[in-house]
Amino acid sequence: MNAKTVQFPNGIEVPAIGQGTWFMGEKESAFRSEVNALRQGIDLGMTLIDTAEMYADGGAERVVGEAISGRRDEVFLVSKVYPQNAGGTKAINACEQSLQRLKTDILDLYLLHWRGPIGLDETVRAMESLQKTGKIRHWGVSNLDTEDMAQLWQVPGGENCVTNQVLYHAASRGIEYDLLPWSREHQMPLMAYCPLAQAGNLRQEVLHHPVMQQLARARGVSSAQIALAWVTRSDNVIAIPKAVQPTHVEENAAALTLRLNPDEIALIEQAFPAPAEKTRLDIV
Repeated sequence: MNAKTVQFPNGIEVPAIGQGTWFMGEKESAFRSEVNALRQGIDLGMTLIDTAEMYADGGAERVVGEAISGRRDEVFLVSKVYPQNAGGTKAINACEQSLQRLKTDILDLYLLHWRGPIGLDETVRAMESLQKTGKIRHWGVSNLDTEDMAQLWQVPGGENCVTNQVLYHAASRGIEYDLLPWSREHQMPLMAYCPLAQAGNLRQEVLHHPVMQQLARARGVSSAQIALAWVTRSDNVIAIPKAVQPTHVEENAAALTLRLNPDEIALIEQAFPAPAEKTRLDIV
């Protein structure tokens, strides 16, 4: 069975499951195992790697830089800029520092990590400047809700945003009320961080839920694979789970070819109902 992919508005196709790096780079003793995990993921088809200048104060970018050394052309590389750095010369400097840590001369995608004190118009101008100088190929945002996206679309050049990275998993479905439909309407895929409910106290609740366990047993897979297959059930959501253990990397990659049927999806959505009204965007 073919691996699931997602297409950006510019026609670039990426795997529907990539690799996240939040909490990587925090311990020198884990550096080699984290590098090896990312390389294993690339080997298995998870060629989109997401990181940020915030993660371990650049430590995660250093891990990624080592992992993709000699393999840069195989990878779709994503990093994120702090809100306070997302404009003017600060944005230029922040991007250049990320590139140095990543040991590359260009990012495939650069995201505003969350909305902060710098105006969206200034951030868009900074992103366009970085594109013109060849430091980034595309840009997007993260943790922006529907109202924020509508405001971005009113900014000159704002409609060139190619993605919005948000929290999304079975126990956090608030984006389905309006943000996900808005994104579909504008033909813009979303990136789902913490797709296995890694942050907060929901991982056990999701992966150990009887329905997830039941479906996993019936399919002969793990509940994590079921959870990833659910997040990537449509053609416009990219999941970026983080994994360091080789078995977890293998499981995540195998979920690229796992497709749930309508009955399985219905069971999960009955167990984890979507909100019936607008809810505040979940952020961790």
